[in-house]
Amino acid sequence: MDLETRIAQYMKLTADDPTNEMAFFSLGNAYLQGERHLEAAQAFAKCAEINNAMTKAYQLAGRAYIDAGKKDDAEGVLLKGYTEAAARGDRMPKDAIALMLKEIDIEVPEIAEKEPPKAKPAGDFKCSKSGLMGTKLARPPFRNGMGQWIQDSISKETFNEWISLGTKVINELRLDLSNDMHDAVYDYAMRVFLGLDDATYSSVMDGQTPPMPDGQFKGVVDEMMSHAGHLESFQGKMHERVE
Repeated sequence: MDLETRIAQYMKLTADDPTNEMAFFSLGNAYLQGERHLEAAQAFAKCAEINNAMTKAYQLAGRAYIDAGKKDDAEGVLLKGYTEAAARGDRMPKDAIALMLKEIDIEVPEIAEKEPPKAKPAGDFKCSKSGLMGTKLARPPFRNGMGQWIQDSISKETFNEWISLGTKVINELRLDLSNDMHDAVYDYAMRVFLGLDDATYSSVMDGQTPPMPDGQFKGVVDEMMSHAGHLESFQGKMHERVE
């Protein structure tokens, strides 16, 4: 399916159901792939307006507004997004939004981040992804620098969450991990979930550039990761967007 056809499809979905936040999120991603930044920003902003919990949408809206040269619009959506992300404990969108606010010379608000859920510590190892105490992996899951980073940074409990979510991603997108592109899709989704950014990846992998899926797959994965482990709403249809 070509890009313009997908944009038209998502536009119809938003027209048919103006309360469908995922349709607006998908439309925003499609506009981004076409480098239609202002339209992307407006779609992401509408998604966040419908569902304030979609803090990733605030982040993407702000980025798109900046790229479209709309600083005032970016300021408004980023300040709102920062407040929502901090209140919900969404660390990655919060940190990304803070960087964009600094980029456009806007002071980052001082807002106390929501404390992680109080739970009985499962071990004496603090996970960089969850911020919770857990159990350290007995060994690196991969025989490379990324595997060592995961053992050093990610608890066994969190990595097990990824294994479960990764299986859902494989099933939802019908990935064949013997295919290099499909393997890059899985690898990218894992890095996003675990919080392994590109700079850190290059550092722990001796300067290698992280494998990236093509733009269409990347947009779909970003959309799925914005829902964390709750992929049921996609109803097994995400593969249709990349076939």
